[in-house]
Amino acid sequence: MSIITNRSMLIINCISIEIILKSCLASSEWLNACVAIEGMFTIIKNVPFDKKKSRIVAKRVILVVIILTTITHIHDPLYRQVINDLDGDQQRIWCLSEYSSTLTKYNQFITLFHFLVPFSLNLISAFVIIIVAARSHVNEESELSFKQHFKLKLKQHKNIIIAPSILLVLGLPRLIISFTSGCIRSPRQSWPYLIGYFVSFIPSMSTLFVFVFPSKNYKSEFDKTIQRWIRPFRRRS
Repeated sequence: MSIITNRSMLIINCISIEIILKSCLASSEWLNACVAIEGMFTIIKNVPFDKKKSRIVAKRVILVVIILTTITHIHDPLYRQVINDLDGDQQRIWCLSEYSSTLTKYNQFITLFHFLVPFSLNLISAFVIIIVAARSHVNEESELSFKQHFKLKLKQHKNIIIAPSILLVLGLPRLIISFTSGCIRSPRQSWPYLIGYFVSFIPSMSTLFVFVFPSKNYKSEFDKTIQRWIRPFRRRS
């Protein structure tokens, strides 16, 4: 395996990779929250889903979310540098970040903010959807109480509560590492950090399995989309 020694390339990687990863992960969390909020307002207003309008709004929201999350991490490249570390016979190249105490507190705050707020919005939206659906059924059917309808809807829509909870648990290693990580000199110490670091990417990669497959509506729409993509290839063959 070849080692990158080009210093310009190392500097570019050092100042760009972290902000890209942080911004993408945060954007993913916020976009999940935006989907939940859209569903909540659709239920509250009791209006049919407008696919065309939703696409237009989604494009704008995606752009705004990416820009805003990137801005919250824009300081990161300014405080990163590549340094050479000579330790006896070993030579290491570090991508080092040095923050002031104020920036350190800001980093901790923004990490918690991007981690907890989207999860809270997901959870709040889920319970609002369940409560509104239960109330509407109480008005239509007087045989069952609100509590009974709530339990039925909770069971019916449990996936919208379980999904963000799973993502929260899977994202915990990233949160822990962001508060505890430091320079690692021993290769043995690197494995827990590496495992936790890569586990933190699972939430962004598991959207299909956590949100789409458990939902009948999303799964049905997903199957239709796949069929539309496959149909032209079948015609050619």
